[in-house]
Amino acid sequence: MIEVLYFAWLRERVGERSEMIETGAATVAELVEELRTRSEAHALAFSDMTSVRVAIDQDLADMNASLAGVREVAFFPPMTGG
Repeated sequence: MIEVLYFAWLRERVGERSEMIETGAATVAELVEELRTRSEAHALAFSDMTSVRVAIDQDLADMNASLAGVREVAFFPPMTGG
């Protein structure tokens, strides 16, 4: 089981802060494909991946990152500074 966390507008679109997922996905990209099929809200949240960042076990990662041994995947919009 992997805990999937959603932040900012992703949380608003999905309608949940987090969910536990039983997945066979080997990479973040495969997990995103699975999530898109969960509901229309998920499909909308992950429709434009250019505006989504990911962290695996609280470390920034990319879409090709392996999910082997991962406990947590977080999705969030790009961070801005100022």
